[in-house]
Parts: sequence; C-alpha cells; structure tokens
Amino acid sequence: MTARIDHLVTSGTFSLDGGTWDVDNNVWILGDDTEAIVIDAAHDADAILAVLGGRTLRAVVCTHAHNDHIDAAPALAAATGAPVLLHPDDLPLWKQTHPDRAPDGELADGAVITVAGTDLTVLHTPGHAPGAVCLHAPGLTSVFTGDTLFQGGPGATGRSFSHFPTIIDSIRDRLLTLPPETVVRTGHGDTTTIGAEAPHLQEWVDRGH
Repeated sequence: MTARIDHLVTSGTFSLDGGTWDVDNNVWILGDDTEAIVIDAAHDADAILAVLGGRTLRAVVCTHAHNDHIDAAPALAAATGAPVLLHPDDLPLWKQTHPDRAPDGELADGAVITVAGTDLTVLHTPGHAPGAVCLHAPGLTSVFTGDTLFQGGPGATGRSFSHFPTIIDSIRDRLLTLPPETVVRTGHGDTTTIGAEAPHLQEWVDRGH
C-alpha cells in the first residue's frame, strides 16, 4: 500500500504576546490504510480522528509550538496512545499552552520518521520559532513546512521567539536546496513548490530590512 497524504483544514485561534487572531490551519495526515502520522494537530481532535479513521496513529508531529498548531495534540494523543513529538527548543512556547502536559519525545535535526514505508527527515528550521522544523518526504516529493515557508514568502517573525535573519537562513540553507519540484505543504493556506519560491529569496531579504 503506497503512502498517501490526507489534508484537513481546521479553524480556531492563535494567541501570542497578548493578542488573539482567528486562523485556519492545515492538518496533514500521512500514511496508508493501516497506519499514519499527524503533522500539526490543530484545533479539533475529533475532526482529525474522523479523517484518521481506524488507522493506528504512530505519532503526532509538531512543526512548532504556537498554540494553533498544538492545541489539539494532547487530546489526540489521549484518544490514540500516540506520542507527541516536538523539537526541544520550542518547549517554552509549548508550556504557554500546555503547562501540565509535556511532549512525549524530541524531534532532532536529521532524525528520520518512517510511516507506511515512507521516510520523513526532520529539518530544524528556526526563525518563526526556535524549535521550528520541516519534514522532508522525498518519496512523496513533498516537504511539510509548518509556518517556516508559505506560498509567497517566509512565516511571520514579528512576535516573541522569532527572528527574521534566522528564518531566511533556514529557508535558504535547508529548504531552497531541495529539488525544485518538491511540493511545499504549508501550515496555513495553499501549497506551492520549492521551484516557485526560490527565485524570490532576495525580494524577501530586501522586504525584511
């Protein structure tokens, strides 16, 4: 059975630095008919469980720990027994949302997560958040970028724990080096490709200064 990518959009709020905004989040479910992982358990554990169906959930993988990407993670883990995985540099952000429930495991740069015969390599891409990661699945010609890279540019860096030069370095060194046909599956909004975004790097740098 070939691995496939299921896509779900959930709605809720993002809160940081005293502000709250309504947001729609992309939830990605990668697997086959037997097992899967969830990338970013946003807002609605029941909706994610419905798409998951009867499959075994191997992990809840967090691209970063802003509340809109992790708010449903503990409930999803409790319902399935799956571990929640997060890069340790994002623990301060995680604790703002879940002070009494730690992640179950750590994501490390270069680590490989395998599900349904498909390998995903963890790429540490700080900037939007200190522990932000992307997940590269070359077998599916895809990279799951969370809020590091969107269609049209980098993720936001105007709030706490974020840094514009760092996100530019992450995108240039870790993402734009991927094959141009790689599909960028983002944390919000539409997909794009590495080839479509790569020519705009200098524009983003100029815009950020």
